[in-house]
Amino acid sequence: MGQPLLQVRSLDVRYGAVQAVDGINFDVEQGEIVALLGANGAGKSSTLNALVGLVPTFSGEVIFEDNNITNIRPEMLPGLGMTLSPEGRRVFGTLSVAENLQMGAFGLRDPNEIAAAWDRVFDLFPILAERRNQFAGTLSGGQQQMLAVGRALMSNPKMLLLDEPSLGLAPKIIEQIFELIKTLNDQGVTILVVEQNVSMALDIAHRAYVLANGTVATSGAAEELAESSNLQNAYLGGA
Repeated sequence: MGQPLLQVRSLDVRYGAVQAVDGINFDVEQGEIVALLGANGAGKSSTLNALVGLVPTFSGEVIFEDNNITNIRPEMLPGLGMTLSPEGRRVFGTLSVAENLQMGAFGLRDPNEIAAAWDRVFDLFPILAERRNQFAGTLSGGQQQMLAVGRALMSNPKMLLLDEPSLGLAPKIIEQIFELIKTLNDQGVTILVVEQNVSMALDIAHRAYVLANGTVATSGAAEELAESSNLQNAYLGGA
């Protein structure tokens, strides 16, 4: 393969005296689904938030395509081709479904591109088309998750970051969300997913990195990690 779409080098994230991420390195190749796994507090969400500029990078580099995006302002990212669907969905409850989606397309100028984005999202999520005028706060948890992903897709990203997409959802809805992730990847979207549901994440991912105490405890092909004792050790606090 050529140069990775995303390169993370010696990433260090700190909250005051607390080191959340300690010098991690990882790559995501064009067309991959890569999972970031680990127990609560392992540094997964801190890593994603640092990639998109929501928390400052203490040291290290984040390279997306040929751009050094370390400590970039979050609103600049969609224009470069990367978007985040955040943990907890974070939809705007007092805005309609359509208004939430429109916010995801704020950087687009070409009317044809905007129309194509609406078509794509409504094709992926027919329920959002049905409920386009409904307040987002009145949707079910699963529908809000679909809206959060749909909003992130409105800028037509090359790479989608998903932070805990299955959090708080019923098993049947989780299956739908993971099927959707596979569909997006088949359409050419590169995906980095942070996920607590290890078996589901490894089922769809090509590769995974397992974080423990802010460092990469183990990494490899998803199939190999699913059968590896290293994965259990990382979750139990070993390395």
